[in-house]
Order: sequence, then structure tokens, then C-alpha cells
Amino acid sequence: MNEPHRLAEIVRKTRETDIRLVANLDGQGRAEIATGIGFLDHMLELFARHSLIDLKVACTGDLHVDDHHTTEDVGICLGQAIDRALGNRAGIRRYGQAVLPMDEALATCAVDLGGRPFFVWNAPMPAPKVGAFDSELIADFWHAVCTQGRMNLHVMLHYGRNTHHISEAIFKGLAHAIREAVEPDPRSAEIPSTKGVL
Repeated sequence: MNEPHRLAEIVRKTRETDIRLVANLDGQGRAEIATGIGFLDHMLELFARHSLIDLKVACTGDLHVDDHHTTEDVGICLGQAIDRALGNRAGIRRYGQAVLPMDEALATCAVDLGGRPFFVWNAPMPAPKVGAFDSELIADFWHAVCTQGRMNLHVMLHYGRNTHHISEAIFKGLAHAIREAVEPDPRSAEIPSTKGVL
């Protein structure tokens, strides 16, 4: 018997951004991404592919100001979509981790979908920009995902020279960690907590 897809749609409209995001946790990694920021689109496509989450993102933002509002608000929407699609979180593995190499860069990424947001970021970026994109926004994006997704999220960069490669290692690493954490646990349909609630 096929289980229903865990899918959520988030619509967020402010004076700074207008976003529609759809995430299917039981997808095949398909991506339709249009944020107006080429580097963010690239990272989200990588995330979808490696997490196997089908992801559609359409965003119009105030890019004449800078990329910050768009990047952070897309992160907010992705976190909200993951949270909503998980429902009460019964029957999931809950924890996920990955050590991800990307050329000369190596990152460890770990998540706990335990319902309590906590963000630990130990990933200094060697360059302030990747093309026109402010590299500090990578942390802002994942902080928004973490908070709105009600997850404990840790990233540690062991080493790396190229900021693009470091960013890619983090997005791919978190994709694999989240993929593992949201997977159904074949041994238990219960909420994975002694508290009985997440």
C-alpha cells in the first residue's frame, strides 16, 4: 500500500518578498526553483536532488536592496514546509547526519527533528562573496530553516579553501542529513521520543 505524500505548501507575502514554496518529503529530488538569485537557485537545486525532496520555489523579492530578504525568507518557508509536512513526526527516524566532501572542502552536518530549534554554525567562509552573493547569507538561510523547521541543526566545516565548494558541501550535507531524519522508520510508527510528543 502506498503511503500518502508528506507535502506542504507555504505562501508568504511581505513588503520585501512574495514566495510560494511547495515541498514533498516523499519525492524524487525534482526542483523548480526561481528566486531571482542564481547562486541560491543552484544551492536549492542541489538540496532537492540530494534530499530527494521535490521542491518548487517561486519568489519575487526586493533584490534592488540586496539578497538578504529573499534568502532568509525562502529559508523561513522551507523550514515551515518541512515542519508542516512532518505532521506530528510519528514514525520518522528523527536524527540524520552526513560527512560531506566537496573537492578540497569537508563538512559535517547533523540534524535532530526533535521539535526544539537550536542552531550551531562553525563554518567560516573564506571569501565574503560567491560571485555577487554574500556568503554570510548561507548561515542566515540555514538559521531560518532550523528555527521554522523546529530542528536542532549543527554544521562544522573541517577545512576548505573555495567558498563555493564549502557552501555546496553544506547544502549537500544537510540534504543527506535531513533526508535520513525524515525517512520513515521501518521498525516503529511511534513518535520517536520518550516524552510522547515532538
